[in-house]
Amino acid sequence: MEEHTPFTWLSIVPYPLPIVTSVFVAILLMIFAAAQRRKFLHTEAAIEPDDGITARSFAEMLVEGISSMAEGVIGDQAKPYVPLLATFFIFILACNLLGLVPGFAPPTSDFNITFGLGVVAFVAYHTAGLRAQGVAYLRHFLGPVIWLAPLMVVVELFSDCFRPISLGIRLFANMFADHQVIEIFTELTRAVIPVVFYVLGAFVGVIQAFVFTMLTAIYIALAVHHDEHAEEAH
Repeated sequence: MEEHTPFTWLSIVPYPLPIVTSVFVAILLMIFAAAQRRKFLHTEAAIEPDDGITARSFAEMLVEGISSMAEGVIGDQAKPYVPLLATFFIFILACNLLGLVPGFAPPTSDFNITFGLGVVAFVAYHTAGLRAQGVAYLRHFLGPVIWLAPLMVVVELFSDCFRPISLGIRLFANMFADHQVIEIFTELTRAVIPVVFYVLGAFVGVIQAFVFTMLTAIYIALAVHHDEHAEEAH
């Protein structure tokens, strides 16, 4: 029996579809950012808020929300990491919601993409830890007791290396399942009932983008403030 392949607008590009769709989302976001940047070039216009809900007010709301979340999780040192966290949230959210548009598949339903995002988060929070504490950051891999260091190094490395995998699997599994459910019910019913699953899919997309961003912020906080947590535990 021949396998049915859903139609996608970007399948005509001779490259892996998740990568093509990810690049497509990135280009759309860069165009959006460039368009909004022009409005902030003039100081007086940037100070005055727009009337009603506009693209600019929506972007400001997202950035302010991510900034507040980062400060709540990381603390006073959160400001340098807001651009990274905001990029994660907005990119993942755009990828998730794109899957609700007929003719598009969410790139986040592919594990290669979500694992790549997890690796970026992995590098980011280790970089944050090294920047905040220097070489002393590596001491947490040895554990609290020196004679347990050989065992703790293995445990800590295994636990730490599993984080990007868990981040990728969580996002991939949820978005893959969500996209499959929407496809199935859309083909079976065509009208009315799929609307419920589209609303649910949008909700899942927002939640998964937030969860990924929140976990990344928590990992950064643990890396930046590791010495403080160790002293409290001691």
